[in-house]
Amino acid sequence: MLAASRRRGAACLNARDVRQAAEACGVYLAWGLFAALPLDWASALGGWLARRIGPPLKVSRRARRNLGRAFPGMTGDEIEMALLEMWENVGRVVGEFPHLERIAAERLEILGAEHVEALRDDGLPGMLISAHFGGWELSGPVAFRLGLPVHVVYRAANNPWVERLFRKGRGVAAESFIPKGAEGSRKLVEVMRRGGHLGMLVDQKMNDGISVPFMGREAMTAPAVARLALKFGCPVVPGRIERMGGAHFRVILEPPIPQPNSGDVHQDVYEMMLRINQTVERWVRDRPGQWLWLHNRWPD
Repeated sequence: MLAASRRRGAACLNARDVRQAAEACGVYLAWGLFAALPLDWASALGGWLARRIGPPLKVSRRARRNLGRAFPGMTGDEIEMALLEMWENVGRVVGEFPHLERIAAERLEILGAEHVEALRDDGLPGMLISAHFGGWELSGPVAFRLGLPVHVVYRAANNPWVERLFRKGRGVAAESFIPKGAEGSRKLVEVMRRGGHLGMLVDQKMNDGISVPFMGREAMTAPAVARLALKFGCPVVPGRIERMGGAHFRVILEPPIPQPNSGDVHQDVYEMMLRINQTVERWVRDRPGQWLWLHNRWPD
């Protein structure tokens, strides 16, 4: 019986390895293609492919449903237009991934740089936050360009070969990578204690988070940003990266999120996360086609 169990485990392991290897081959081939193309061609090809492949996929049903609930006044045609814009942006993000360093050096208009410069020079730990909006993969390179290398908080890919490639693409601007999870949480605290700076996207669902309104509905929200900010008394600077056409972007950095101080820690965490969700919501309502509507963001 034990031998049979081991054989089944080995078969499963081999099947998983084969699947991951095949997946990695596809990702590496796509990376090689986009890296070999000129930046504008890579961006345009990624956008063209995603506009044609994305809308019929099953996951687009969730995006249509989310758009309809967030914008009840939208017509069906308007929802489809926003969906197409979202898919084109996703495809362009993929096509541009091997070119992040060049985009950061040549294709950015930056507004509000003084807020990151203050974060850099105030002698305190701090956080730079954004969302899956526009050119979100440029968040780290933007901070690096402004002289503020950040420790990037992210969700690690399940495939270790793909994970190595993703780290390579993002590594042009990261002090380190901190995967989400229990071990990552300890590293966040260590970075803060050393006076370091974190960069993270704050718009994804966290099942064991706290319920905070977002886009008119309760959304399970990760409270780590507020807890760290209140614990260390450090600023949290929000910024979005808008796509202005093709592979050109406008970075809009805003003043730090105001921090409540009611004396009730739980209420203060909730209030700060509410302010953060409201900030992201403002961005999304302004340019709905640039946000990633594919997330299962709401519990209902």
